[in-house]
Amino acid sequence: MTDTKLVNVQLTDDVRSIVIRRSEKANALNPEVLDGLRQAFTSEPGPRERVAVLSSQGRVFCAGMDFDYLKSRGVAPIPSPIEAVLDAIEHYPLPVVAVVQGDAIAGGMQLALHCDFVVAADTARFGMSLVQIGLAPVWKVAKKVVDVMGPALAREVLLGGDPMPATRMAALGVIYAAVPAEELATESARLVARLKANAPLALRAAKPLLVRLIAGEADPVHDDLDALVNAARNSNDAREGMTARLARREANFQGS
Repeated sequence: MTDTKLVNVQLTDDVRSIVIRRSEKANALNPEVLDGLRQAFTSEPGPRERVAVLSSQGRVFCAGMDFDYLKSRGVAPIPSPIEAVLDAIEHYPLPVVAVVQGDAIAGGMQLALHCDFVVAADTARFGMSLVQIGLAPVWKVAKKVVDVMGPALAREVLLGGDPMPATRMAALGVIYAAVPAEELATESARLVARLKANAPLALRAAKPLLVRLIAGEADPVHDDLDALVNAARNSNDAREGMTARLARREANFQGS
């Protein structure tokens, strides 16, 4: 798996673990970090993989784009380099869990929101402070905030710019859970174990189906998704799942 200076990617026990390692800069996003993340989420998962987990080192999850980098070359043109990363996370073929130990600001918040599940420490904060420094969000960033939070909360986040506590985000259903910091590893591991227990082919069919439906197209072409769903429904795993449910035992899925 990929292992760069700033982004480490490892496959352990069916889980693809992606870790941002730039804690001395609050895990701010520069070209190397963005390229490492893009590679991590565009690399096709192998047959053993079940879940991807995105995390970071240090006290801050991610402070957004690196200001030193932006000041040295100017704000990136549209489309922004982060958009390719966000698109790769959103379209990753398997569930993606973000483990947020500290503040997720601007691009950091976007990394988390483009994952399927967010488990955060209750001391973490999420915010889009762009208007407070004279910037405005690009289309993809603003759309995700509206899609996930709804229009009223999106106004508060995008026009106000103040960070929002993870506890409020969880209470509003924007993120999966906000737990005490000492319980973050346990809670995220519990969620990953729950996802890993599901049938692999079914997960790989359900994930792109959700992505396309959430995109809001009135009647998108979905023959490819139908093929994935049919493959899951006619798989050995499906037969095993129904047999196990009738027998009231845990299913033993093999991914076939």
